[in-house]
Amino acid sequence: MKPTLFVLAAGMGSRYGGLKQLDGLGPHGETIMDYSIYDAIQSGFGKVVFVIRRDFEQEFRDKILSKYESKIPTEVVFQSVDALPEGFTCPEERTKPWGTNHAVLMGKDVIKEPFAVINSDDFYGRNSFEVLAKALSELPEGAHDRYFMVGFNVGNTMSESGTVSRGVCETENGLLKSVVERTKIGYDENHDIIFTDGDLVEKLEPTTPVSMNFWGFTPDYFAHSEKSFVNFLNHSITVPKSEFFIPIVVSELVESGQSTVEVLRTDSKWFGVTYSEDRPAVVEKFAELHHQGVYPEKMF
Repeated sequence: MKPTLFVLAAGMGSRYGGLKQLDGLGPHGETIMDYSIYDAIQSGFGKVVFVIRRDFEQEFRDKILSKYESKIPTEVVFQSVDALPEGFTCPEERTKPWGTNHAVLMGKDVIKEPFAVINSDDFYGRNSFEVLAKALSELPEGAHDRYFMVGFNVGNTMSESGTVSRGVCETENGLLKSVVERTKIGYDENHDIIFTDGDLVEKLEPTTPVSMNFWGFTPDYFAHSEKSFVNFLNHSITVPKSEFFIPIVVSELVESGQSTVEVLRTDSKWFGVTYSEDRPAVVEKFAELHHQGVYPEKMF
């Protein structure tokens, strides 16, 4: 069975059309998401599910989904702050979404096969889709608690315009042991990669694996997530900006020994518009990828 690609796109909101997810960065106005969908099709994914907010559903279907529907089966699910387990009521003052793993939970009724999760506004590169599609496709029928994370070389994810936040991964025998969020990773005067934390300054090798929120799961992950979300809400429902992130659930499952997460290494170069100053370089990178023939003149 071909795996499904699950695209987290609920961040497109009331300012639809002005967000970086929809910025035309390719030579013919292609968005970053266009490249992800194209790469997924080329790599063997069989369906794409988008999680969005219901308040821009029609505009999303008209302007975005219509491009893909003739190329690959698509579905849309919806994330809202009041989509909570039985027994919980969303606080009136809560406006911030509940986070990436809450968004993932919105797919539980339509995804019955192994699936990958990506951000809509990140460029991951063809090879990253290939390695994850292969791993998910080769899982035996009924496999559970065998998950994947695409591990990017930190040197392939940097910005020349400032520091970045990355989940630095610790691995053992190819399996994920932990993901530590480092919020200030940048270049020093020698162009070495370092992260700073107060007085602590530590060098990172360019090949250090980092998480860019590109995960592979089997459908049993939804049940684990539901259980974890209840625990999260019991402790954090009244905290206005609390968020239920994918690494929260993954860390719980890995630390408890319930699940394993294989880190799939890729030589793909991630990029995105972290800073406005990044935009010209990203436009140039896409132009070069088309010039090299990695992408055709017209993808959709």
